[in-house]
Amino acid sequence: MSKKIHAWGASSATAPIAPMTIECREPRPHDVVIDILFCGVCHSDIHQARDEWGGSRFPMVPGHEIVGRVREVGSAVTTFKAGDLAGVGCMVDACRTCASCTQGFEQFCAKGFAGTYNSTEMDRKTVTHGGYATEVVVDEAFTLRVPESLDPAGAAPLLCAGITTYSPFVSSASSLAIAWESWDLVASGTWP
Repeated sequence: MSKKIHAWGASSATAPIAPMTIECREPRPHDVVIDILFCGVCHSDIHQARDEWGGSRFPMVPGHEIVGRVREVGSAVTTFKAGDLAGVGCMVDACRTCASCTQGFEQFCAKGFAGTYNSTEMDRKTVTHGGYATEVVVDEAFTLRVPESLDPAGAAPLLCAGITTYSPFVSSASSLAIAWESWDLVASGTWP
């Protein structure tokens, strides 16, 4: 069962992003339904919508920097409640059983992760649509809590560009040391 929602998307690689109606699947027990408030515009959205990397599926609703309010939660959801501020990045699922997934590296899922858009869910049939829409349905495991203290419009781009630059620093002690040394040089005025 699915329902129709409003979105902005591309009907082909040569068509402009325009209003459209898409099918949004019904929530499952572990899903969170988010009313989208903001979605950043990443350059990869443009590449995908123009099929500049190949393999684009149309119609396509881009957007992987999503912030919104939880409207509804499935019966098995334990980490969110209605009214929470939540975010969704570039993935909405993975197999969760392979070595990469069990180590927290879902982006390297042996079965291929499910992208937020221009992809399919893990059933490899249900098409995924991104954040240029009124709502999104995502498993709670791929939904992020956004602090109420953050401006939702400013938080949305953090789900792509922000995490792209932040993640390497926290995943590598040497990167963090290099960053700290570089910052020290800049702060002290000794940077060339």
